[in-house]
Amino acid sequence: MTARLVHTGQVILDLVMRVPGLPPVGGDVFASHTDLLPGGGFNVMAAAARAGADVVYAGGHGDGRFGELARDALAAEGITTALPPTTGADTGICVVLVDRTGERTFVTGSGAESAVDPAALAAVPVAAADVVYVSGYSMLVPDKAAVLLDRLAALDGPTVLVDPGPLVGEIEPATWCRLLARTSILSTNAREARILTGEADRWEAAAALARRLTPSAAVVVRDGAAGCLVTRDGATTHVPGIPVEAVDTTGAGDAHCGVLAAELLRGADLATAAARANAAAAIAVTRPGPATAPTRAEVDALLAHG
Repeated sequence: MTARLVHTGQVILDLVMRVPGLPPVGGDVFASHTDLLPGGGFNVMAAAARAGADVVYAGGHGDGRFGELARDALAAEGITTALPPTTGADTGICVVLVDRTGERTFVTGSGAESAVDPAALAAVPVAAADVVYVSGYSMLVPDKAAVLLDRLAALDGPTVLVDPGPLVGEIEPATWCRLLARTSILSTNAREARILTGEADRWEAAAALARRLTPSAAVVVRDGAAGCLVTRDGATTHVPGIPVEAVDTTGAGDAHCGVLAAELLRGADLATAAARANAAAAIAVTRPGPATAPTRAEVDALLAHG
């Protein structure tokens, strides 16, 4: 069995609506375009698969029409669905409002993806060479968080890549501390890093986050066109980004995480993986929609002309 990305997060359906701006309280706006697309954890997995990784979805999915759409989308990307559908429940949906600047706002209705059966999860094989992806969203559901943390504690050797997500401030401190104890790489955006540390400066925030991890762990702080910071072994390095004209920032962080994981699985060092992840995120934001990660060849082409 080759090394794989094992994704333990949530696949949902994104109802993406392009709007001139957010409506006022009690108001309404007309969307210029509407799509129903797979989203959530799908974006990370699609990015990794397009970068050449073998990917397994070890999260929940429902037996209704949204669950069927999610499974079809995963299969189309060559992603293996490890767990059976949850009977009597459907996959959740997220309304994504994208304004004229490309910024996005979410409203999420959860579904079958918010739970996982401990026995079924334990039956998913995980090798020491694998990368296990954990979403901060999973930590917001106490039952799922407990199952995942128990499973992580029982694993021997895989790289655990954690993306805390925008609601990281709502994760219970004890849950967060337990997750950090098993984290190999913490990949967060600059806003989340500030929330987690209270440090306005991203360099200070990266260093503060690294001090909360085990000595061998690393921190990646993503900051859009500025690229990212990589902190490991007490040193922080800036990995430059590639400035582009953003059309839609939805899924940019997911593209970054997915390609980062794929490159690590190929044996790249963290700085090299981060540089390719920066390029993938730059391409992703030039395209409308959530799952806009490029192929490996597209990243090669951008870097060759950079």
